[in-house]
Amino acid sequence: MRVLICGQHGQVSRELQRRLRNVGELIVMGRDQLDLAQPQLIRQTVRNLHPDLIINAAGHTGVDQAESEPEAAFALNAVAPGVLAEEAFALDIPLIHYSTDYVFDGNKTEPYNEDDAPNPLGVYGKSKLAGEQAVSAVNGKHLILRTSWVYSSYGRNFLLTMQRLLQEKSELRVVDDQIGAPTWTGSIAASTLALIEGWQRGTAKWGTYHLTAQGQVSWYGFAQAIGDTLQRQGKPCATLLPISSSEYPAAAVRPLNSRLDCSRLERDWGISQPHWKAALLECLDDQTELFSKGARL
Repeated sequence: MRVLICGQHGQVSRELQRRLRNVGELIVMGRDQLDLAQPQLIRQTVRNLHPDLIINAAGHTGVDQAESEPEAAFALNAVAPGVLAEEAFALDIPLIHYSTDYVFDGNKTEPYNEDDAPNPLGVYGKSKLAGEQAVSAVNGKHLILRTSWVYSSYGRNFLLTMQRLLQEKSELRVVDDQIGAPTWTGSIAASTLALIEGWQRGTAKWGTYHLTAQGQVSWYGFAQAIGDTLQRQGKPCATLLPISSSEYPAAAVRPLNSRLDCSRLERDWGISQPHWKAALLECLDDQTELFSKGARL
């Protein structure tokens, strides 16, 4: 099987490359090989490669940056997924596309399910919702996987930022009124593999699904958990101070409730997620192993 992975250096893509090695031939294309801002190039590339599966792990992920460059955000997050969906439909192959909790406004008091009406607050969320709509409109074989608060041992993310700042500073202020589920890319990639295996068995149920870790926590609580691991390792750790979102000004407004109900994924596909605390510990173990092998994170 030939699998086209759009995105090369991002958190999710790098984990997919590790965990899907035995699925088949992985054709990984980053910005240098495939500029997703050029729809005609996307079409030409997919037709030339003729893959059996497309996984779109690329996109414009700068939530605050998107506010000042909406055209770029919509090109990558909305137009490109729609083109990929059209080409996948023409080849009669599946498309797996990742989306976000930011398609919701966070005003609901309970976790969001897939049937709740989206209402994104910022450009990033609006562009991701437009991408979902473009993929769904094609009505082909597709999975839209909404996840939240993604972190990994690679690149730039909350985990790596906190590990650095907690050791550099004596005091750190972290938002405590945004609630969600930090989700490790290892869990996302493992679930993606399980979805591929389910499709190959002939049990696929296409559509939109929520895919996040179990449990809930604030950014402050997540930072506390990261700090606890540093202290257990005998490393320095800053004093954490909880603050409100209004005390941490940012270009984009974030939803206060980012909790997603993942029961549909478990019901339809038999795929469940670990608790965020367990996944964090697994990620840290994985991080230690990668460091021991001299990996560049």
